[in-house]
Amino acid sequence: MSELKRTPLFPEYEKSGGKTVDFGGWQLPVQFSGIKHEHEITRTKAGLFDVSHMGEIVVQGPGSLEFLQKVVTNDVSKLTPKRAQYTFMCYEDGGTVDDFIVYMLETNKYLLVVNAANTEKDFEWLKEHNDNDVSIENVTVDYVQLALQGPKAETILQRMTDMDLSQIKFFRFGNPVYFKGAEAGAIVSRTGYTGEDGFEIYIAANEGSELWNRILEAGEEDGVEPIGLGARDTLRFEANLPLYGQELSKTISPVEAGMKFAVKVNKEQDFIGRDILKQQIENGPSRKLVGIEMIDKGIPRTDYKVFAGDEEAGHVTSGTQSPTLKKNIGLALVKTEFAAEGTELVIQVRKRKLRAIVVKTPFYKREK
Repeated sequence: MSELKRTPLFPEYEKSGGKTVDFGGWQLPVQFSGIKHEHEITRTKAGLFDVSHMGEIVVQGPGSLEFLQKVVTNDVSKLTPKRAQYTFMCYEDGGTVDDFIVYMLETNKYLLVVNAANTEKDFEWLKEHNDNDVSIENVTVDYVQLALQGPKAETILQRMTDMDLSQIKFFRFGNPVYFKGAEAGAIVSRTGYTGEDGFEIYIAANEGSELWNRILEAGEEDGVEPIGLGARDTLRFEANLPLYGQELSKTISPVEAGMKFAVKVNKEQDFIGRDILKQQIENGPSRKLVGIEMIDKGIPRTDYKVFAGDEEAGHVTSGTQSPTLKKNIGLALVKTEFAAEGTELVIQVRKRKLRAIVVKTPFYKREK
């Protein structure tokens, strides 16, 4: 059994009472003070996450735009420096290699922030399709990535920098941003995986622990707390943000997952998977990701079978008792004929068949 990888912030977890688990080969905190409490803190105050396990890949060189246009679904030509974009890489059959964010650092230089478990796979995929002679470098070990999320995130982070953070709009970023007491400049983007306002911060790995502690100190009066993976999952789930391996996978396309806004089939350059994805958009996919709310008492868990009458209609991709809504809800990938809001479905919960109804997503949307 190989030893679990640790982020540079691992020593800080114990100080805050973090309970760690094996997460895709990483030893990461699942919770600090309790999942439901951490969920509420992020929704009402601010939560600080260590997401340094995420992968960072730099693509640069004169042919980098043309290369990215070929391997991703979104239209990278729309980016300008200090703007970011959510996108996918797909297989020829439309299945998803990964979903990630592309940051345009400067002309001909891009930072791709990919899912931790997919970092090596993505890196190899990019190299395999590199006939544009661009430089592709896995720089994951160079960065610590922190996420400060919640309604008080901007107030807290503003205490630590002279840069006006209100100028960083959604899916844009400042670079470099200097924090008091830190030598290295950071990339600070207005992005996140919680459904709340907030920032994701990329800084040199050796500066990470210091920044983590300074943010906790700066936000103490506002109630900031460290948050683990458990609440990160319930937060993203309520906001209907997909998790690779559940809502997206090698066999689930972005269109089936309801993410066609990031699939630009009419962009000028051809890209891998375009033909199938275009068919799915024009004709409608045979399966759709839907929200479900339980009518009967029970929680829909990942991979539970879904039925419409006696017909197997699909499966649950994610499900839990929503900490915000206090309801048992889930996301399910079902045949399109059973995807309309109000459709009654049956979830196989162990030996019981429990009723559920298709509902609108996202389950939670923050007030502006």
